[in-house]
Amino acid sequence: MNIKKTFQDSERAVSPVIGVILMVAITVILAAVIGTFVLGLGDQIGEAQPTAQLSLESQDLDNNQVTIVHNGGDELNGDDLSVTVNGTAASDATISGTFSVGEEKTLTEGNNSPLISDGATIRIIHDPSGSTLFDQTVES
Repeated sequence: MNIKKTFQDSERAVSPVIGVILMVAITVILAAVIGTFVLGLGDQIGEAQPTAQLSLESQDLDNNQVTIVHNGGDELNGDDLSVTVNGTAASDATISGTFSVGEEKTLTEGNNSPLISDGATIRIIHDPSGSTLFDQTVES
């Protein structure tokens, strides 16, 4: 029996098997990456939710006003925020400019907004991420 010939045959058999395994692995990885972006999941990766601690500081229900205070976390861009009262978009009660730690913003009900009253639920939503930053019911 030729020992040299036996070892040469076994080494040749390993190379094609490893090659096939690597090709399958590369194909699976490429399919996963392409599938992620085709299905739109890749767009959501960069839209992170900001962290902010907001609180209802005061309320003047006679004038349909509430004051929201930024107690900590990330600076918020008012253009990225939308306000809802009882689930309805409050087009007049908006947060303008930037909203930084220690600042107060007064939300006022206007002609095109729902009434800010006792029992109304106010939500502030970060539009790019779709996350709710503030959700509280007004109580007198």
